[in-house]
Amino acid sequence: MGDLQQTALHDLHVEAGAKMVPFAGYSMPVQYPLGVMKEHLHCRAEAGLFDVSHMGQVRLRARSGQAGDGALALERLVPVDLLGLAEGRQRYGMFTNDEGGLRDDLMIANMGDHLFVVVNAACKADDIAHMRSHLSDDCEIEELDDRALLALQGPAAEDVLSSLVPDVRAMRFMDVIAVDTLFGPLTISRSGYTGEDGFEVSVPNAAAPDLARALLAHDAVAWIGLGARDSLRLEAGLCLYGNDIDATTTPVEAALTWAIQKARRAGGAREGGFPGADIVLAQMADGAARRRVGLRPEGRAPVRAGVVLFDSESGGQEVGTVTSGAYGPSIEAPMSMGYVPTPLASPGTTLYAELRGRRHPVTVVEMPFRPATFKR
Repeated sequence: MGDLQQTALHDLHVEAGAKMVPFAGYSMPVQYPLGVMKEHLHCRAEAGLFDVSHMGQVRLRARSGQAGDGALALERLVPVDLLGLAEGRQRYGMFTNDEGGLRDDLMIANMGDHLFVVVNAACKADDIAHMRSHLSDDCEIEELDDRALLALQGPAAEDVLSSLVPDVRAMRFMDVIAVDTLFGPLTISRSGYTGEDGFEVSVPNAAAPDLARALLAHDAVAWIGLGARDSLRLEAGLCLYGNDIDATTTPVEAALTWAIQKARRAGGAREGGFPGADIVLAQMADGAARRRVGLRPEGRAPVRAGVVLFDSESGGQEVGTVTSGAYGPSIEAPMSMGYVPTPLASPGTTLYAELRGRRHPVTVVEMPFRPATFKR
């Protein structure tokens, strides 16, 4: 653990009794004394506080001083309509490669005079290098490594955060604001990766412990570790980069075409123009050979990542692989997602997961496994 980086909140995790593990080059809390199951349920019932400071935060500003120029520049790397993204709004996106695969998924916010970008921890060095390599002529690209990132998620999140920052009450899902507070300048989005209403808060490193303590002073708030974060996002049907999506999966295969707006699709005002556009747009028109699906195993045992899927209970063909799997505390059942041939991707299709030499039935289902509760 000595070679691992630490977030600005590391001492608070240790103080809270967290079990620390290596994750994406950081020492991160996988669980607290409450335990993964109770942490998960606490987030669903009240409010969970997550340290996601290991993720990359980037400010992208057009050298011309025109916000639209920054949006158009970043559109060269993502299949997302950023020119049409209103000030004070955030959008999910993805970096694609020349084969149409996903380099990373990310969040992009229009802050008026700049774009605020949040990328995954394991990919951030490559992502920032990628942006600098392709966008530096048009944009200043600044890594905000002096800032922490906290996520407050759950039905009590608005009441808790508004006691410190009243402006958040007026926010809706995917709104973003910049506000000066007792904890310094904060960038707050009404978003998260749990399927719950909640917020992500970018805060100066020096003030992050004080902000965390102020949030934890509320009885409704408990620390949540990586273990429960994984089961929460899986119940919400959300991808984990490196498991469910990677450089070999396209947005079409990954069932992420909802994130490609009309302006970037075939016939749109700015059709294509991103890496791998020909492949992605062709798959959108003609379909892809495989697709990410939700899977519900029979019984109570989870079917985890790496398990092979077959089309029959004995013999038959290997048809796919599970990419994520866990027990869902809120749905009180196991849940998985994985890739299968498109003809087998219809809800209700029965497939078979091979566990310890035996095949167990799993059913293709719609996702999310639990409906989201975002404040629209």
